[in-house]
Amino acid sequence: MADEKIVIGSETKYPLNGILTIPNEMNGSVPAVVLVHGSGPSNMDGKVGNNFLFKEFANGLSEKGIAVLRYDKRTFVYGKEMKNDTGLSVKEETIEDAILAANFLRNDSRIDSTKIFIIGHSFGGMLAPRIDAEGGNFAGIIIMAGSPRKLEEILMDQNYDVINSLNKLLKIIAKKQVAALSSKFDNIYNLSDDEAQSTKVLGKNLRAYYFKEMGEHPSSHYLKDLDKPVLIMQGEKDVQSTVERDFEVYKNLLDGKPNATFKLYPNLNHLFMPSIYGEILKVQKEYKVAQNIDRQVINDICEWILSV
Repeated sequence: MADEKIVIGSETKYPLNGILTIPNEMNGSVPAVVLVHGSGPSNMDGKVGNNFLFKEFANGLSEKGIAVLRYDKRTFVYGKEMKNDTGLSVKEETIEDAILAANFLRNDSRIDSTKIFIIGHSFGGMLAPRIDAEGGNFAGIIIMAGSPRKLEEILMDQNYDVINSLNKLLKIIAKKQVAALSSKFDNIYNLSDDEAQSTKVLGKNLRAYYFKEMGEHPSSHYLKDLDKPVLIMQGEKDVQSTVERDFEVYKNLLDGKPNATFKLYPNLNHLFMPSIYGEILKVQKEYKVAQNIDRQVINDICEWILSV
């Protein structure tokens, strides 16, 4: 395979370095995927702890004849400039660049423009249907460890999961803190955009508008009307998105739709790597252990893409 250094959005305010991985053997144009990051700043390799999720995808998929485009997330490169933007939303953080990446691939004669797919991991999986609808225009959508829930619901559920794993004294303290956060989320959809932009809800900079804007464009809104192929993938031991709260909800949402395929993997975590601890309090410790994506996951993605 060949790794080519590229730039996404070279004519914009936020150019991003990336890599296009092209298969060695090509008989005519090849299918391609755009990789979309999870939450938080992340580099083009999708580095999480000592694991490199996107680099592994690029190597694994290109070996099977599929080109892969990955790039630094905008907040990874321009986080300091963006943190004071009160109107920051997922559109600026993620969506615009994913659409630029798809268009970049369409302008490459080696790529089959009718076979460009999106793989969204975690937060990127939540946004993938919206990215497609707002200009990505992909041949199919792959959602890995995503969620049909709203972001604030996920955060609150994760907080409650943490509380339930604490001892009695810490549980009392944590419950008060979580209740205070919950009260901030309760009112965000009653705020005007201006009010939401001036209301801080998390940390020093994250404002209600970020959650409100995303919550007003739920993935379920796009998925229920979707008729193009969609692949939903989930690790059974994932403690960040879960089988019960997310994977099963996707299945119910897309029940009876012939375009939807579901894959559940025993003993795999949020990174589709073997689960070590299986506890939400130990996820960072788990990600410090260098592992590899389960090979079956790569094979299933390749098989699905090549069958579309």
